[in-house]
Amino acid sequence: MRAKAVVFPEANTVEVREVDCPEPGPRDVVVDVTHSWISNGTEGSYLRGERIAGDTAWRPGSPSPFPVVAGYQKVGVVRKFGSHVTDLAPGETVFAASGKVHGMFHPSGGQLSPSVTPREGVWKLPPQPEPLAYAGMVLTQVGYNCGSRAPVAPGEAAVVLGDGMVGLWAAQTLALRGARILLLGRHADRLRQFPDTGVHRSCNERDGDWQEVLTGFLPDGVDVLIDTVGSIKHIQKIVPRMNRGGRIVSAGFHGTDDLLSLQDLRNQELSLHSVSGWTRPRMDRTRHLIATGQLQTLPLITHHFPVDRAAEAWHLIQTKTEPVLGVILDWTGPG
Repeated sequence: MRAKAVVFPEANTVEVREVDCPEPGPRDVVVDVTHSWISNGTEGSYLRGERIAGDTAWRPGSPSPFPVVAGYQKVGVVRKFGSHVTDLAPGETVFAASGKVHGMFHPSGGQLSPSVTPREGVWKLPPQPEPLAYAGMVLTQVGYNCGSRAPVAPGEAAVVLGDGMVGLWAAQTLALRGARILLLGRHADRLRQFPDTGVHRSCNERDGDWQEVLTGFLPDGVDVLIDTVGSIKHIQKIVPRMNRGGRIVSAGFHGTDDLLSLQDLRNQELSLHSVSGWTRPRMDRTRHLIATGQLQTLPLITHHFPVDRAAEAWHLIQTKTEPVLGVILDWTGPG
C-alpha cells in the first residue's frame, strides 16, 4: 500500500513524499486522515536527530535515526479494517495513533495517509466537539498524565514549568483537581491561555525575577512541581522551596543533560514521577475530558497548513517568526 507522509530524511529536513506501508492485517484499521497535529517538542527533537526512540536520547555510537515518518497523532475516517475488527464501520470518524510503514528507521509514524493503524491505537470520537479537537489526543494525554500522576489535595500548591501545549494541559488538569497553580513560561501569548484568577497565576520569566513571584504567590512552599520542558536548572532552583513530602513530575526531554541529585530529593523526602507515552485507560479518560469541555484543545490551535506545506509549518515552529503553538496539517483539499 502506498501512502503520503511527512518524512524527516535527515536532520533539519522536512519532505512530503510517498512511502510504502504494509497491507492491513486482521487487527488493523485503514484510516484516511483529515488532520494531524504536530507535537512541536517531541517531533522537533526527532527532526534535530536528538532521539532514537520515544524518550531514548541519541548518544555517540547510536545509529542515525533517519529517515523517519514524523508524528504520532491524527484524526480521519475509517476506510476499511481487518477481519478481527468488529466494532467499527466504514465512514466513522476516529482518532488514530501511529500507523505502520516500511523503509524507515522506525516501522511506524503518525503523519501519513492512509494510515494502517492497529485497532488498539484507534478511538471512536464523540459527536462533540468537532473532530479537530481530538487531533492531538496523544499529546493532550501527556498533559493529562502530568497533571494527574502525583497525589494532589485541594488547595495544595503546584508549579508547572513550561507554557507549551503539555504545560497548559497539565495546568488545566491540576486545576480540575483543585490545586493552586503557578504556570511558569516565556511566551506572553501562551500564558494568556491560562489566565490569572487569584487561585492560579501565570508568570513570564522574561519579565523579571520569577523566583520572587513564586515566593510571593506560594509563600507556604510548593507541593507539586511538573517539569514539561526538561530544565534541570529550574528544578534545582525550585527544589529548596518544596515542602517535605513534595512530588516532582518529570515529562520534559533532557537528552543527555539529565543529572539530578537524588540526595537533594531525599533530604526533603521528595518523590519523583517519570511520565512517558500513552496507555489505553489514559487515552479514554482524555477523550472524555475533551468531550465534556474540561480539557480545552481548540483554543491552543494557532496555525493550519496544507500537508504539502509541512516544511513551511516546521520553519515557523523552529524560527517562531510569529507566535505559534498548536499547528495542524490539513490532509484534504488543495496544497
